Amino acid sequence: MTRTDDRVIVRVTHRFDASAERVYDAFLDPNRAGKFMFATATGQIVRCEIDARVGGTFTIVDRRDGEDVAHTGKYLTLERPRRIAFTLSVEKYTDETGTVMIDIAPLPKGCELTLTHEMTARYAPY
Repeated sequence: MTRTDDRVIVRVTHRFDASAERVYDAFLDPNRAGKFMFATATGQIVRCEIDARVGGTFTIVDRRDGEDVAHTGKYLTLERPRRIAFTLSVEKYTDETGTVMIDIAPLPKGCELTLTHEMTARYAPY
């Protein structure tokens, strides 16, 4: 995690046995993305709408303890199979918007995904 006075950047990397194309496509397919995007251990994804184009939007709603939490955003970059970038808002908790970049690098077997989330520094504890 990198932190400045007003922003925090969180970066995680994971390797998948699947191809870069398959991993990329999973983020933009409502049926597949609804199984993992913003899912929590105790919640249930009850809505997943994706307009997968630059300028298009998404809404993914996770029901947590009977309460709906909507994650919304707008796609900034879509470069199959290497990069997805989007804004991210969770209006239930804040009116601030973060930016998420997903970079996917093909490997001889599978791919490596790096997710970078830039947000307001006050969210660093979370």
